[in-house]
Amino acid sequence: MPLTFDEARAAFPVLEHFAYLNAGTNGPLARPTVEAIVAEQLIDLTQGRGGEPYFSRVLGMRDEARARLAAVLSVAPEHVALTRSTTESCNIVLAGLDLRPDDEIVTSDVEHFGLLGALQASGARVVAAPADKIVEAVTDRTRLIAISHISWVTGDSLEPERVKDETGRPILVDGAQSAGTIPVDAGKFDFYAVSCQKWLCGPDGTGTLFVAEPDRLGIAFPSYFAQAEHQPDGSYVPREGAQRFDSGWMGGPTLAGLKAALDLAPDWRFERSAEMAARCREALAERFEVITKPSQAGLVSFRPNGDPAEVVEHLREQDVIVREIPAKNLIRVSCGYWTSEEDLDRMLTALG
Repeated sequence: MPLTFDEARAAFPVLEHFAYLNAGTNGPLARPTVEAIVAEQLIDLTQGRGGEPYFSRVLGMRDEARARLAAVLSVAPEHVALTRSTTESCNIVLAGLDLRPDDEIVTSDVEHFGLLGALQASGARVVAAPADKIVEAVTDRTRLIAISHISWVTGDSLEPERVKDETGRPILVDGAQSAGTIPVDAGKFDFYAVSCQKWLCGPDGTGTLFVAEPDRLGIAFPSYFAQAEHQPDGSYVPREGAQRFDSGWMGGPTLAGLKAALDLAPDWRFERSAEMAARCREALAERFEVITKPSQAGLVSFRPNGDPAEVVEHLREQDVIVREIPAKNLIRVSCGYWTSEEDLDRMLTALG
């Protein structure tokens, strides 16, 4: 039977005590997720972490996790790499493109350093344009457009589909604030990077990367999974598909927790997240300046009356968990499918 809202919410024990509104940083951990992690840890404890049966089992779990992440991104598993974060995924892409100082990357002025740091390390010239002027900033020198699907600052979509359609340029999408809270069709893009501990509520240190054409991206950071076979001098035959970009080993507990988290998400999650974000935005707009546009999902950012860091701390003392956006004079609220009207009421009451 389909999961009800009450059943879905009951899976997250943290919600019994807190109005947890910070999935944009880390999503709440569900009981089945932690139980799956602990069960695998106990197997490792009693049976060890070596030998053919162990490795075959964990490699099978990698395949299962890859298939589930591919479903989240609406793509085939052979285009999906297992990584540890959005930032690592961005670095894999930027390093593999072999960019030069006379190449240009266009990005927006509301990006996270997790993407910006990788852009700067690429060696190309980086142009940061206003979020609504990305298309106009593209020139003949532009080798790549690199933007978020949803800005971590504003909570607004940067409309990467439109940007891709109107420019025709290769595009790297930072999906840290999108996958799990809005439907994603990564196949519309060249590269799509995700952190699984946020809206997907997975364990720490889990991420994924979609690569549309794996054969055309260089392997700059080869892990053991990059090669199908290799020679004594290190020369090797790359694995088929995006698996060649896997960042390294993930243990059974991490993979089990990730699979459990992905399996828990209900079919109605996107509609619920959008509904809660709309209610949050409407309520906050009656008393504060809200910078998030209407009809967004997940994140809602507003300017508080007072120092944001102090307001966040005051809310925490009232068991309401949100976060400040540094140097922006903003507070950000995360509304997931598990968010209730009571959570929002608690926040509004605590705001005074």
